[in-house]
Amino acid sequence: MKTATFKQYILEFKQASGTSRGVLTTKETYFLEITEGDKKGIGECGIFRGLSFEDVPEYEEMLQWLCDNINENKKVLRKELLHFPSIWFGYEQAMLNLKNGEDLYFPGEFSEGYSSLKINGLIWMGDADFMKQQIEEKINEGFQCLKLKIGADWNSEKEILKQLRANFPKEDLELRVDANGGFTFEEAKVVLQELADLDIHSIEQPIKAGNIEQMAELCKNTPTPIALDEELIGVLNFDDKKELLEKINPQYIILKPSLVGGFSGTDEWISFAESKKIGWWITSALESNIGLNAIAQYTFTKNPKIPQGLGTGGLFTNNLETRLVLHGDELMMR
Repeated sequence: MKTATFKQYILEFKQASGTSRGVLTTKETYFLEITEGDKKGIGECGIFRGLSFEDVPEYEEMLQWLCDNINENKKVLRKELLHFPSIWFGYEQAMLNLKNGEDLYFPGEFSEGYSSLKINGLIWMGDADFMKQQIEEKINEGFQCLKLKIGADWNSEKEILKQLRANFPKEDLELRVDANGGFTFEEAKVVLQELADLDIHSIEQPIKAGNIEQMAELCKNTPTPIALDEELIGVLNFDDKKELLEKINPQYIILKPSLVGGFSGTDEWISFAESKKIGWWITSALESNIGLNAIAQYTFTKNPKIPQGLGTGGLFTNNLETRLVLHGDELMMR
């Protein structure tokens, strides 16, 4: 018989981090622990307040429900937790960890330290000097792919991109941008051309999620590849996922396991995307090192061909210990 408990944990940012949705100073998360005999498994339920559609008052009640029903059939649990993707993800992690022990979720070359994952360097929003400082640090660290958060002050952000591109051609530095839905439909059409002129790899979520027809039109005619991110959040049904990709037909999709239903939900999205020749990459969503470790081990099993959007765990002052380390732009386990 298994037993389960959960506890809340507040991650503290080393410095306030800006997005088009506001400035973050803390990140709430929950750890789920499942015990069976003398074995223990831990997973992270990484709710993202203000972004997760499961940001509802009964979130902790559902966590308690899972703990009370931890011995229930897996299919029953998934059905009940369908609208709480981060709780389901925490359950998936904890069960894998219970099976594999230590800090293992997907044992193999990555977890044994023999292989690595190439990741992009994330540049947070801020004034021009702050963004330039971050860019310089990432380039000095050896990153060959940078992702810039944009949409707060496009004119200033565009100048930074111009300067970057003048110094580093696309062959030397891949540039991605993430608008978090920060542009209107009409603005986006102009921005997409300006990005193309700067050889930008892709833009995530140029307009707000939910504007399906407008997003489909942008993707059909865009000179810069578009990646769906927030558009995927809350799309849980198997047929709805397929229908969304068929309607919008984006160039890429961005997959955050905490927001799209864990490993199983991510597997479904990847399956649909690859059947339509839509590219993808996996991104963490400010999890602690518990969730990040699980996501990294999983991501390696998908044999990614391009830099992934995984964090490094270095944003927080009170993160947990981890074997994850960064060598240049290669994430690996020591």
